[in-house]
Amino acid sequence: MPPTQEIECTNDECFLDMFENHYTYDVPDDYGVSELQCPVCGGTDCLVAINV
Repeated sequence: MPPTQEIECTNDECFLDMFENHYTYDVPDDYGVSELQCPVCGGTDCLVAINV
């Protein structure tokens, strides 16, 4: 099954607390949260992976 990752937006001015990112089987091993952008505020340095 392709990986799924929960990501938190830590920007105090953003109303999105977290989102779930679903990957395909062919996602590169070195691809991570640093390549993503918050879908609400557009921030990149405010995203943190949630480890459950």
